Amino acid sequence: MSDADLGSCLRAWRDRLPPAEVGLPAGPRRRAPGLRRQELATLAGLSVEYLARLEQGRAGRPSTSVLGPLARALRLTEEERDHLYRLAGHSSPAPGIASAHITPGLQRIIDRLNDAAVVAVDRAWRVVLANPLAITLLGDDATGADGERNILRRHFTGRPSRVIRTPAEAADFEAYAVADLRASLGRFPADPYLLGLIDELQSASPRFTELWARTDVAASTSQLKRVEHPEVGRLTLNCDVLEATDSALRLVIYTAAPGTPDHQALALLCAVGPQTFG
Repeated sequence: MSDADLGSCLRAWRDRLPPAEVGLPAGPRRRAPGLRRQELATLAGLSVEYLARLEQGRAGRPSTSVLGPLARALRLTEEERDHLYRLAGHSSPAPGIASAHITPGLQRIIDRLNDAAVVAVDRAWRVVLANPLAITLLGDDATGADGERNILRRHFTGRPSRVIRTPAEAADFEAYAVADLRASLGRFPADPYLLGLIDELQSASPRFTELWARTDVAASTSQLKRVEHPEVGRLTLNCDVLEATDSALRLVIYTAAPGTPDHQALALLCAVGPQTFG
């Protein structure tokens, strides 16, 4: 397979994706029904120039760190994602490795939860995707804009967070999180990222090492979380974790009861978006 094959597939997948599917207006001046190159580049976190070279077969072999966001932005199925990896000269993600691929169906569910803050995390607690409200609500916790997208690494290495916990709540969270990570390793024992994260946290955090030596099992339950937002203040929100069937991903969903001050504050954040308040 050649670079030209990769480019033609990328163009075909881009042309078939309606703008409305990713929340963009169709507009009267479009010459084709699919996404513009600029739009796909923005969704995938790539430069337009690099995407143009990929589509023209002039960029060489893209890395897997490029292919994953491209597959999500193009709403590819798992079979199409695997084909994309093969076209680029990479093996598709192995069955024993926790997949971070967001299927088109799961993406549509996330899109429809626009009045809730939704974060998709993989089995290693790495943020794969956050919707606009989650980005506005949680800041660096959801975006990794400070260079860290892993929730457990953030917590056990003392990164700042907008989520407020009492000492007892922090202890409960840590016990559950480490037990969950142990369960993930049992499910994906050969996953190199999981293995590396566990070794790293054992070296960096005595608290993690203490908990890892235990065999406690902690179930995930619906709970209240307090979030300190720099503009709207403290919100108390319901936090639910939903498992995605046939996937290694989970959705962490923050909501508030209608009619409450917390719901009003969440609605304000939804309306304003991730821009700076003025």
